[in-house]
Amino acid sequence: MRLFAAILPPPEILDEVAAALAGRTHVVEGLRWVDRATWHLTLAFYGEVPERALPDLEVRLARAASRHPAKRLAFEGAGAFSKRVFWLGVTGDPLVRLAGSAAAAGRRAGAVQTDEKRFHAHLTLARARQPTDLRPLVEALSSFAGSSWSADSIHLMRSHPGPTVRYESLGHWALAPAERG
Repeated sequence: MRLFAAILPPPEILDEVAAALAGRTHVVEGLRWVDRATWHLTLAFYGEVPERALPDLEVRLARAASRHPAKRLAFEGAGAFSKRVFWLGVTGDPLVRLAGSAAAAGRRAGAVQTDEKRFHAHLTLARARQPTDLRPLVEALSSFAGSSWSADSIHLMRSHPGPTVRYESLGHWALAPAERG
């Protein structure tokens, strides 16, 4: 099973993103736009995980979730990775420690393809097959600032590859109550 841990933004927040994209999907030609039904914030990528590792991974993700408070987040600004990936940025409570705990849960449960790149919270919106100048699109959405929302759980997601990629939530675990400031 191809698995990853993620935060799923609420529908009303995704509505804001969709509205911001309206009329801008042709600013840069040749992009493959990510289906809204699959929009998420990846915390940890596990790759192919044997089914026998699933119970241990679920226990470890539940434990990781319980150790981190709910996060107040918002989508803001835009950027690109390697001239191939267009994304919206994420502001608010840092997700680095939560992402590290989710990655460690995967490693300890036997996921061997964990992503070792430095974590950068983002919402992937489009991909290019070859290097493309994404600056016009990044500039068009650089001033985007969405409403804040509470991320209060993490999901274990299964990816079903094919002509139309589909994601399935295998389970979700509540984060601890938000810390009072």
